[in-house]
Amino acid sequence: MMRLSLVTDILGYLPFEEMLDTVSKLGFESVELGCGNWSKAPHLRLDELLESEQARTDYLAALDRRGLTISALNCSGNQLHPGASGAEHRAVVEKTFRLAEKLGVKTVVMMSGCPGGTPKDDLPNWITHVILPEQVEALDYQWNGVLIPYFQKAGELAKDCGIRVAIENLGATMIHNPANMLRLREHVDPVIGMNFDPSHHMWMGGDPIAAVRLLGDAIHYMHAKDVRLERTLAEANGLIDTYWINDIAKRSWNYVALGHGHDVQWWKEFFAVARMVGYDGPVSLEMEDAGMDPLLGVKKSLTTLKLALPRDFD
Repeated sequence: MMRLSLVTDILGYLPFEEMLDTVSKLGFESVELGCGNWSKAPHLRLDELLESEQARTDYLAALDRRGLTISALNCSGNQLHPGASGAEHRAVVEKTFRLAEKLGVKTVVMMSGCPGGTPKDDLPNWITHVILPEQVEALDYQWNGVLIPYFQKAGELAKDCGIRVAIENLGATMIHNPANMLRLREHVDPVIGMNFDPSHHMWMGGDPIAAVRLLGDAIHYMHAKDVRLERTLAEANGLIDTYWINDIAKRSWNYVALGHGHDVQWWKEFFAVARMVGYDGPVSLEMEDAGMDPLLGVKKSLTTLKLALPRDFD
């Protein structure tokens, strides 16, 4: 039914119960909750919920009182980081898988991560242009030495926990496009699929509608997020932009509220094609527009979503 969900980090300034009241009154039907790593996990205490059955019962009851469900747990980070943080992120990923099982949540959203280019590196190395032999060697190490083995094990754990993994197509990670997602799925259990976020495909110059057609049933989950290419700057400087994400006046592109980069007609086609290829799961709004108040951005995005999704809200 393409249930409306919200990535609740955008309302991280609200306490848990107040956030739930706000989400429910706005008309959302489910929530996607950050569990740690890159998220500050403002609405979920991972260790407490893992350890205490009573805490889990109380947590789910708070959602149930408002008619809300959990669409996904999110542990996005870089568990392939060659430094100390990689191990810390891997621990949060495993805990999130196990908490999903205990809460009855069927989907965990995460990133593929990005390792170093050699076993000796201490920083990630995202290779975007392959022209030198050492870049070929680095990609071989990243794929065959790190990425594939990690997700083979992650797929086994996911099956044990009764969940599906949805890898988001974020830039600066290994699985940032459909081709790489489908390549990975040749080597891992099909419980590993994609959380398709069209905004990332937009700023990398792709067509999200074409991507959805290609991915088909490899899509396990879907974010709704928009990007605006900034006139003059995008044309002059291209889309590889290293200004800080909140330095919006200087950037070639920005994350924006839904409908502020692509109009409602575009979103209607996007969701219609998603349905055509068989996706009927949650659509989770991720509002990251730094140019407006968080709640205002959620409200404006929700207006676009309700007009664009191929379902009835009456």
